[in-house]
Amino acid sequence: MLVINNGTVVTMDDQRSVYFGGHVVIEGDRITAVGPGPWSAADGTAPAEVIDAAGMIVMPGLIDLHYHTAVGKGLCDHLPLWESLEQFWYPSIRALDADSAYWAAAASYLESVKNGVTTVNDMYRRLPDLARAATDIGIRAVLSNDVALPEHNLDTLQDNKDAHDALHGTANGRIEVYVGIEWLPLASPELLRDARALADELRTGIHIHLNESLTEVEDAKKRFGRRPTEVAYDAGLLGPDCVAAHCVWLSDTEIALMRETGTHISHNPSSNAKLGNGIARLPEMLAAGLNVGLGHDAAESSNNCDLFEVMKFASLMHRAARVDASLQQAPDVLAMATRNGAAALGHETGQLAAGRKADVILVDTRNVMFTPLAEGNADQLYSHLVFAANGSAVDTTIVDGNVLMRGRQLQTMDESVVLREANRALTRVTGAIGWGR
Repeated sequence: MLVINNGTVVTMDDQRSVYFGGHVVIEGDRITAVGPGPWSAADGTAPAEVIDAAGMIVMPGLIDLHYHTAVGKGLCDHLPLWESLEQFWYPSIRALDADSAYWAAAASYLESVKNGVTTVNDMYRRLPDLARAATDIGIRAVLSNDVALPEHNLDTLQDNKDAHDALHGTANGRIEVYVGIEWLPLASPELLRDARALADELRTGIHIHLNESLTEVEDAKKRFGRRPTEVAYDAGLLGPDCVAAHCVWLSDTEIALMRETGTHISHNPSSNAKLGNGIARLPEMLAAGLNVGLGHDAAESSNNCDLFEVMKFASLMHRAARVDASLQQAPDVLAMATRNGAAALGHETGQLAAGRKADVILVDTRNVMFTPLAEGNADQLYSHLVFAANGSAVDTTIVDGNVLMRGRQLQTMDESVVLREANRALTRVTGAIGWGR
């Protein structure tokens, strides 16, 4: 039994309960009690471990709903989406070897853990190596292949099926495998129909990019006479088991199709901004009742895995674009990064409540980010978490009841080795593709 005492417990439950000086009790991989005041056993039983969370916020781990392992970042900041894909992204992921994929994933997951992310929805290649990294770090990972038409020399649906057969449910259930579709410019309606058939056969989910850029929309209209989400709908791909990433350029009709099918959306505002792809119609999506979570996308397109930064973008961009400070209030944005992401993946995470999975983070408020802090003011807590904080305030990260980081020190792997090997992986990959010569 692990007891977290004396913290400010931000539950993100249905009532948005906040307990000042509260407690969370974890037994095995589940939360068994959450409430006000310090915990003590009625029968006097001593827990195996007690964490004194005085001065800290205890809250659900963050869920990065659209994620790519990154082998490199800071190399193509000057390029828009299509050009960056063709010049670096696709060559780099084609050049991956097993070690490069493993260490790139380990470094990516390490950064996520240090920023309070407990679940990643990662579309990449070489899933056995990614699963090994996720298992070693201890993070919860939904993995999907980068499936495209054969001429693009990426992954196939058979690759995805093989990965599912070998990896789904491993690491005590922390590893899942979805069917992944890269995006429509590298796909076809037939491939989307086959992807849906495979997902149904495997009883798993789907992860796809949709309507990320205007060039993608125009490409779909030229090739298929329909917009990307319309093509996906006609192919039967959409549904409550599908996470559609980006969705920047959804028409009213496409928003209605998302609502009709119960498709979940990952909003990735920092990546969309950096790549010059535009600003998604988030207020309209939410008004339509769509479930929207948050993702950082890839460090190549957002330069870090800090979901606190993504939360800030997810509010400020829309307020600025619509000239409306009432949009995307802090508690709602925090819900996008926690419970909405959990709902999209069908996970029992995203809230601190008895019976839920024990994915918990502790955020230290004893720093300038959270100063000044009025005692007992929940609204100010939400504001500081979304508008003032960054991932460096995360002190402890717990997944499935296991402490992965304590006092900002990773407990599961040697961080210095991960960083060193990730740098070597970048050197191998850039050498193989002749980048920068």
